[in-house]
Amino acid sequence: MTDTTRRFALGAAVAAGLAPTVAEAHICPPALSSSGDVFRFRVGGFTVTQVHDGHGRRAVEGLVLNASADDVRAVLAESMLPTDHYLGPYTVTFLQTADKLVMFDTGTGAQMTPTSGRLAGNMRAAGIDPGAVDMVVISHCHQDHILGLTTVDGRAVFERAEILLPELEWAWWSDATNEGRSPAGQRVNFANFARRFAPYAGRTKRYGDGAELLPGVRAMAAYGHSPGHTVYQISDGGAAFMLLADITHRPEVFARRPDYTSAFDFDGAAAVVSRRRVLDMVATDRVLVAGYHFPFPATGHIAREGSGFRFHPADWTALRAS
Repeated sequence: MTDTTRRFALGAAVAAGLAPTVAEAHICPPALSSSGDVFRFRVGGFTVTQVHDGHGRRAVEGLVLNASADDVRAVLAESMLPTDHYLGPYTVTFLQTADKLVMFDTGTGAQMTPTSGRLAGNMRAAGIDPGAVDMVVISHCHQDHILGLTTVDGRAVFERAEILLPELEWAWWSDATNEGRSPAGQRVNFANFARRFAPYAGRTKRYGDGAELLPGVRAMAAYGHSPGHTVYQISDGGAAFMLLADITHRPEVFARRPDYTSAFDFDGAAAVVSRRRVLDMVATDRVLVAGYHFPFPATGHIAREGSGFRFHPADWTALRAS
């Protein structure tokens, strides 16, 4: 990948003072919202809509494989987060281009935890009809990213969408002989993969590293969290945005301590290499980013801090007023 691709022509945009602008925004705190948790802004001529799908809750113990629970609690405390449990938010991103409505990952489908599964209602609040989705782009095939492809009884949710997923994800999870070579906690993905993609036979396509999925949207390999985990560079009209998928789980922990290996990572060592590479890139380029497990609306900037990084949520009030 060339340096121009790596920077995706941001140098000229930054020098010219170009940045994504906000067309409209609606923020409702999850605990208070009755109409949904939706945030909308523009990247050049594209419209990005962030839609909240709730959160999962788990114990702090076992979350990080190469640090003690007490060390992790200390990092949580430094970030003003609870230390007796860990919350993982879910945010699904939609991109409206000139002629395509694209969805990145599909959420939990109300089939995972009682505190998640809010996507369908929040899509209605956002005015997004599942039947209008043209393309669903899957970053990787962990449950919380593909459960929403189907209903509980196995029917396709997105009746006309083309489904795109990384070719390495397809190759790994579609081959049952790989099950014994996968971490024990991820072996459930094999049966789940088969079930979720079955209704989309004939309209599923695979893509590789560097593929242009549509004009202004390019895939970038970030392997480790899963065999084919992928992030996305989005650019239009001199503005840029990057979807980080699961390059970190909550950034208050895994960006600040990028060498932590997560219980969710398929290959922890490879995930750390990808995490540092991608976070270094977006910090250098000062590009607007969003992460699937970042605190809603999951969008902001990454900056270097000591030997790690810090997530700075975007100042939406200032952007709306500009």
